[in-house]
Amino acid sequence: MLRISKIMDYGTLVLTYMAGCPERLCSASELARALGLNPPTVSKVLKLLGRHGLVRSVRGVQGGYALGRPAAQISIAQVIDALEDQPFGLTECTAVPGSCDFETGCTLRENWQRINAIVRRTLEDVSVADMAQPPPLSRPPGARAVVRRQQLV
Repeated sequence: MLRISKIMDYGTLVLTYMAGCPERLCSASELARALGLNPPTVSKVLKLLGRHGLVRSVRGVQGGYALGRPAAQISIAQVIDALEDQPFGLTECTAVPGSCDFETGCTLRENWQRINAIVRRTLEDVSVADMAQPPPLSRPPGARAVVRRQQLV
């Protein structure tokens, strides 16, 4: 099963919360309290996000954290890159080329790379601002979803 890590989920929560009040500085303790997260975890997330310029910190009594740039300019792919300790990849060979003993003869490698690229592009296309929006209203029972087909590259 593909799954987003807890740290990634928490980072997205922190950033979307901050996107709701972009002009305000938020303390780590305020964010932890508002989101129901452990304060040390929030501090760790903020530190990692800060290293990548996704948040900025202001020191002092009135200090805190703010988004490093507008939420619409922060992609979920950038958040993953900031918070995960390894390169993005659905398989070992897509994350770290050369790391698999079977890579050269693998008949699935190119397909995994193609799938990996599609997922990565999708994560690049979704911003923190998008994530901060309420979900669209659900369809009425029996209504069909309109699915747009995309050409796979």
